[in-house]
Amino acid sequence: MSYRLPPLGPLRAFESACRHLSFKKAAEELSVTPAAVSQQIKVLESYLGFKLFRRLARALEVTPEGLAMLPKIHEAFECLATAVERTRHTGDGPLIVDAPPSFASHWLIPRLARFTDTNPDVEVHLSSSSHSVDGPDGSRVAGLGVVDPREAPTAVAIRYGAGSYPGMHVEQLFAPVYVPVCSVNLPTAQRPLGSLADLRRHTLIHDDTLGDERHEAGWKQWLAAAGVTGVDAMRGPRFANAALALEAALAGQGLTLALRPVVELEVAAGRLMIPFEIAVRSPYAYFFVTPESIAQRWPVIAFRRWLLAECARH
Repeated sequence: MSYRLPPLGPLRAFESACRHLSFKKAAEELSVTPAAVSQQIKVLESYLGFKLFRRLARALEVTPEGLAMLPKIHEAFECLATAVERTRHTGDGPLIVDAPPSFASHWLIPRLARFTDTNPDVEVHLSSSSHSVDGPDGSRVAGLGVVDPREAPTAVAIRYGAGSYPGMHVEQLFAPVYVPVCSVNLPTAQRPLGSLADLRRHTLIHDDTLGDERHEAGWKQWLAAAGVTGVDAMRGPRFANAALALEAALAGQGLTLALRPVVELEVAAGRLMIPFEIAVRSPYAYFFVTPESIAQRWPVIAFRRWLLAECARH
């Protein structure tokens, strides 16, 4: 199929001038002079047979005809840029993603097919460990550091922590809160869970990454926030991480505190319930982290864009 199109240069000048509403700023972006941008616009207007801009005293206004063209032209340049990036980075290898266990199993994996469906050329290798949660120093990202991009694997981390990671490209995903969760089958006629006082009859499941000097989100803090007395905040089984504590809750062994975004799919599916809408804040947040030296590789860019879009949706 042949396409009858104007030259690419005038189209680029038009798209840039529309975004900036300025020939001068468009010229800076395209590394040409404002006069060159103006000439390119005249070429395009001559080709189309109508005006694209109204030149006002102190402003530039896009005509209705120009506005009608703009969305598809902008989309076309986005597609071109994406195609070039994919071609440039076909040799980057698999994308290694490391994430905290509960985030990986209950948030990321159920959504990951949406990424692989739209990015079939990116091979994802997912790993999970408690090292993706900040330790007492709150600064080191396990497996990642300031690296030589010629030798480094294409790797990113989903980090649950304070957000201070020197030498890294860091973006916050969301700052969650903790809520109590349990199996929908946990309450019974003999052991109801309709009021806060009913907690005395139920087992509290503990995630050992909570409730220490770095956190304000253990059962002691939640019970205080809820105004519950007469419940031993320390009783109940203890698990090494949030993923294990959640599995125990799903198995009907009691209630645990969980980060709300991590359990929202289990709640929506009717496997878990939030018996009391009382939340305590987390001192940490989830962050997207990757070495600055490889942040512009295509698999990293693609995964970052998808991840931020998913977080915005949920």
